[in-house]
Amino acid sequence: MRRLPIYFLIDVSESMVGEPIENVQKGMRNIIQELRTDPYALETAFVSVVAFAGRPAELSPLTELYKFYPPIIPIGGGTAVGRALDYLMDHIDREVKKTTADEKGDWKPIIFLFTDGTPTDDPRQAFDRWNRKYRRHANLVVISMGDNVDTSLFGQLTENVIRFNASDETSYKAFFKWVSDSIRTTSMSVSEIGSEELKLAPVDGINLEKVDTSRQVKVDENFAVILGKCASTKRPYLIKYAKRGSSIEGLGGFSPMDFKLVGAYPIEEESYKNLTDPGDSTRQINIGELIGDPVCPCCGNQYALVMCGHCGKIFCVGDDLKAHCPWCGTESRLSFTDEGFDIGRTNG
Repeated sequence: MRRLPIYFLIDVSESMVGEPIENVQKGMRNIIQELRTDPYALETAFVSVVAFAGRPAELSPLTELYKFYPPIIPIGGGTAVGRALDYLMDHIDREVKKTTADEKGDWKPIIFLFTDGTPTDDPRQAFDRWNRKYRRHANLVVISMGDNVDTSLFGQLTENVIRFNASDETSYKAFFKWVSDSIRTTSMSVSEIGSEELKLAPVDGINLEKVDTSRQVKVDENFAVILGKCASTKRPYLIKYAKRGSSIEGLGGFSPMDFKLVGAYPIEEESYKNLTDPGDSTRQINIGELIGDPVCPCCGNQYALVMCGHCGKIFCVGDDLKAHCPWCGTESRLSFTDEGFDIGRTNG
């Protein structure tokens, strides 16, 4: 039997924390449910899920559709696109059967790469490897989750770069149905006429647009994500802020930039550590740029953005003015200041 390998390469960097990653989790379940109703997909499709942040990790090996169950999608630190692409290509080398003189190999694999940001590594070597050895033998679709992705960069890999302007749960449902419809039409095509051409479903009526990758897109850092640790449970969490701009009247259209609180989210420590490159540098942001005071998502403590004066890391405190840092164990007395100071932020 000739298989149709389908890889989902999913960006799980810190900027995906909250609703984006939750909707991707639901969407993967919807895709599998949809595909299981299609006889062509059941006959040919094999599915794998690879997550990447600062480092990649296989969440699900290549599995026959009827046996496949969507994995829990974690969060990590960084967006190492080059490493993720190398990791994927290594898997393709091992898993996709090549045609020989005696036997037909698998159909061209389909890769859906979901990302919402810019690479935090240098992907040039991986891009070159892809274009030399894999581009003609695989169908790659890059999904830009929002406006923060340098689509011209991914245009170096494929002509199929799609921007998804996520707005609500209904939009996500329509988007993931588009993904499953695209897989279904391609699996029908390979089964009935033996064509390996990718058959993407129409994007009409969905918040999707095919990007003209010849146009240069200016990429900006639209999120500030802070790593903290709960003083009560010792569980890590991420505080997510989104960039906003507002014009000030009388100042000639001058728009100061700050970051507004989106939310605070608990994360699983082991998977976050495994997916985060320990060599990633920690950048700084001034506390005065962050608008909104989060509560701890793990224990409900009133202040989740407290910096330890000893190690400089972030943790939570409640009403007690005695603060015990869960990172370094230092105990100190809580103090407040109106002066701006810098704290560490993740690579997003």
